[in-house]
Amino acid sequence: MSSTTANADADAAVEVTEEAAEQALSLLDGEGLDTSEAGLRLFVQQGGCAGLSYGMRFDHEPEPDDTVTEHEGLRIFVDPASMRYIEGSVLDFEGGLQGAGFHVENPNIVSECGCGESFRT
Repeated sequence: MSSTTANADADAAVEVTEEAAEQALSLLDGEGLDTSEAGLRLFVQQGGCAGLSYGMRFDHEPEPDDTVTEHEGLRIFVDPASMRYIEGSVLDFEGGLQGAGFHVENPNIVSECGCGESFRT
């Protein structure tokens, strides 16, 4: 898995599997976004029965204080507040009969809700 960073804080940043990168790049392309500038923003927000949940969206460019990494051609943007909760995580894409989607494997989690949609660190 190739990875480059745009700032020094990315040492413990989020990793991305090849499958997740391919899926996200396909979605970015479908939105007509320039993958050399645009990327996937991964963030943590208050919510869910365990207290925190993940959010993802496409952004045209990173914010000045974001940690920016690149994996398999996909740029990932993470703001400093979210990085505290998800550093060292792996973004994966799971497909199957129960539905397909992105999944964050977070080593910082101390508990998750029963449905797996929210967590606590």
